[in-house]
Amino acid sequence: MSSPDKLVYMANQIGSFFATQRSEDPRAGIANHIQKFWEPRMREAIFAYIDHGGTGLQEIVRDALIDLKAKQQA
Repeated sequence: MSSPDKLVYMANQIGSFFATQRSEDPRAGIANHIQKFWEPRMREAIFAYIDHGGTGLQEIVRDALIDLKAKQQA
């Protein structure tokens, strides 16, 4: 499993990519990418990290992850 620092770095890289895409809502793009390509343990780890403050995550990434977590719990 990846460390929180590595997960934060990876999530922020995804956020930076989708922030530059004009054809897609960045939050939706970030959430969709993480849903499709991150294994469940990675998603659970980043959700737990957010629950403890989410320090270092870009705001848009944090918001996308909160949306994704809510969607998965519904």
